[in-house]
Amino acid sequence: EDVLLAAKEQAARSHISIGKALSELARLALTRVPESAERNGLPLFPVQPTAGIVTLELVNQLRDELL
Repeated sequence: EDVLLAAKEQAARSHISIGKALSELARLALTRVPESAERNGLPLFPVQPTAGIVTLELVNQLRDELL
């Protein structure tokens, strides 16, 4: 009941169908990182799928370019 109510309210606010509102709410839930996401006591930050990997070599290269 609570999900349907949230979808109806979202649909009314956005002037969209309930189905589209449900899809948007589901998509939002799937892409959110839990606020308490941690690894080894350190917080994890959201990463875009297209983001590259930061290696030690890349960090050293960028540092050397600044010097």
